[in-house]
Amino acid sequence: MSHADLVLYNARIRTLDPKQPAAEALAAAGGRVVLVGTDEAALSLAGPGTLRLNGQGHLVVPGFVDSHIHFASWAVARRQVDLTGARTLAEALERVRTAAERVPPGEWVVGRGWDHSDWEGGRFPSRADLDRVVPDRPVVLTRKDGHSIWVNSLALARAGIDRGTPDPPGGVIDRDEHGEPVGILREAPAMRLVWQAVGRPGADVIEAALAEAVREAHRLGLTGVHEIDGREAFQAYQRLSRAGRLTLRVRFFLNPAHELLEPATRLGIMSGFGDDWVKIAGVKLFADGSLGSLTALMLEPYEGTSDNFGVAVTPPEQLRAWVEEASRAGLAVAIHAIGDRANRVCLDILEATRHLWADRGLRPRIEHVQLLHPADLPRLARIGVVASMQPVHCTQDLFLAERYWGDRSRYGYAWRSLLEQGTVLAFGSDCPVETLDPFRGLFAAVTRQREDGYPPGGWYPEERLDIESAVRAYTFGAAFAVGEEGHWGVLRPGSYADLLVLSGDIFGVAPAELLGIRVLATVVGGRLVYTDPAFGP
Repeated sequence: MSHADLVLYNARIRTLDPKQPAAEALAAAGGRVVLVGTDEAALSLAGPGTLRLNGQGHLVVPGFVDSHIHFASWAVARRQVDLTGARTLAEALERVRTAAERVPPGEWVVGRGWDHSDWEGGRFPSRADLDRVVPDRPVVLTRKDGHSIWVNSLALARAGIDRGTPDPPGGVIDRDEHGEPVGILREAPAMRLVWQAVGRPGADVIEAALAEAVREAHRLGLTGVHEIDGREAFQAYQRLSRAGRLTLRVRFFLNPAHELLEPATRLGIMSGFGDDWVKIAGVKLFADGSLGSLTALMLEPYEGTSDNFGVAVTPPEQLRAWVEEASRAGLAVAIHAIGDRANRVCLDILEATRHLWADRGLRPRIEHVQLLHPADLPRLARIGVVASMQPVHCTQDLFLAERYWGDRSRYGYAWRSLLEQGTVLAFGSDCPVETLDPFRGLFAAVTRQREDGYPPGGWYPEERLDIESAVRAYTFGAAFAVGEEGHWGVLRPGSYADLLVLSGDIFGVAPAELLGIRVLATVVGGRLVYTDPAFGP
């Protein structure tokens, strides 16, 4: 063969390939691994133009893949008002007021990240709160979970929402005792009323934001994502790929399905359409809302209530119709489900339609799987459904889960139970809902603790994972979920040459030390795309 493009040597490589689990070197050419073995064997393939990367004895693993992320939305949101971590309503309002000063009068102030459950009293904010600080510009602020927005009076007026506006099916407009909208809209059908007035950012805006965001993803060890975003994001990724500027592998879920499923099926687009960089993975559907917005669909009411069972964002009969339509067209489905009723609805539908998607080799998945009734635990493995889960949701939401789900929380975020049943886990972040950092996801998965060590021993510690299983969910599981196991999420001849050089041994350190491990180098497609200043090739 011709010379390799990259030779990595003097390293401790964990390949995640059971046939050859460890090596000291590898070589890559044409974006793929061509040899895994000894330093001598790999260096024999080096030529004048080969990048020789000295691993300096560090651990090397396959690159991490985020299996559930709104990456383009996060990229754009980095340029908007950031309310993440605001500990009080007053702090959030001050951030909005300061940001609004940079926005011309009459133009939209857009932001995200507020979490009322962190504020004293825990009440939802209102339009009156925003009106006090920004009366002359329309304001729309997305809650951290993405399932509620907080708007001011001018935003409601721009969107044409008043006391006579009915709740759209699957959505809720919060109202006061007089029927007037209070400034909170829950779930996509209701939020869409405002977003239509705001308008979507164009592909050119997203493209510019993505270029910066991809660099940050590589710094944190991500080499691929399962992206859940809209058509403008899809266009932006294609532009970057066509220009040779995309160094992050993107598996794209068409979203929202109510807009994109029919055009995709009419064109004959199927899961797997695309190239090594941008590929259609399937379509995103919604069964319910979220825990934080109290719209997750439940079998029994939320604790402290007698009649709040959450929201069926998509009626089950419509959800089944979309699953059938997508499956017949060769498109895999990824269905958002948080509450135990929502997960049961999804499992019932996927079991009833198995003859459609299994015969076509599709791999359906449930996104989040946050709460299961114990009777439903074995069903994912039995039916063949991937559990696409986000470990940090568990540790960030545990207080809410205890408050609103009570003892049902025992089967919340049940990673170990699902794994023992034979379910394939695919881990991600749901960024910008939670942090992009996969090391924080690994920490949450193996400890079930917040970063301050609470609770001691972990929250329902019987559901903790060992580090090997957690890493596998960010690599093999992510690849399996989109039908690409064997050449993604593993290092062996023929696989993508996507890898990380790490500052510490994630398989050998105490769990708390995971938070201190850095990525020293990130390689995607045999190209060095990130290097820590303290590490040189």
